[in-house]
Amino acid sequence: MPAPALSGWYEACGASGMKLTTTWNQKMRLTAEAGGLTTSMDAKAPIGESSALTPKEHLLAAACECKAMDVLALLRKYRQPLDAFAVEADAKVSEGTHPTVFESLLLTFRLRGAIDRDRALEAMRLSQTRFCGVNAMLSKAFPIRYEVFVNGEPIGDRKSTRLNSSHGYISYAV
Repeated sequence: MPAPALSGWYEACGASGMKLTTTWNQKMRLTAEAGGLTTSMDAKAPIGESSALTPKEHLLAAACECKAMDVLALLRKYRQPLDAFAVEADAKVSEGTHPTVFESLLLTFRLRGAIDRDRALEAMRLSQTRFCGVNAMLSKAFPIRYEVFVNGEPIGDRKSTRLNSSHGYISYAV
């Protein structure tokens, strides 16, 4: 099946270029601004005040949100009735070395509704192999695995396989 066109999607996401400014507020609190929108960052106590996500938590959020936006757009295009959607990120962090980095990432997708399982898997596959730039970049640094549950039931064959991808190593465990 050919990939559905998501006309204008990447241009709207800033694919032609991207600029962001991060400014210091106080202590370890920072604000990032792009296109008039802002988000805050902070360090955990006692260095910071634990008042916002840390930069690494923002990175996990970006991994979840990029993939989620692709999957949601594709499911909408496929006319799949979605009642609920969530993505959980579980990153393994290096120990005993500095800087601490992510060694691997598991993204678990939980979908609820009268969703065709094949369409859900197709949306996941297309996001992984063609659309999600954030996960394409991150997969060059560490392996990313995916699990998909529809109405509480795991879908797919539950086997880890490597996909031939120009985006580096991606394990697809559904």
